[in-house]
Amino acid sequence: MSEAVDTLDNGKNKDGKEGVGDFIRHTREELDKTTFPSSDDVRNTVIIVIINVIFFAIYLFLIDHAWTYILQGFTWLINKIAGF
Repeated sequence: MSEAVDTLDNGKNKDGKEGVGDFIRHTREELDKTTFPSSDDVRNTVIIVIINVIFFAIYLFLIDHAWTYILQGFTWLINKIAGF
């Protein structure tokens, strides 16, 4: 068990903290593992997002107006029944 703990403590100071150099090295190693999307991927994603935003804006606009129309109809009906 102590061997496993000793291998985990490589590159750390007495207080268990990692040095700045080790941190930068680990950060660069992780950045080398990352991949970034191509410009075509970004463009296609942006187009999809814009189309979705337009679709949902129109959808919510229509739903809002439908509910307004329905509620005005109920208000008119209640006013007719109540005699206002």
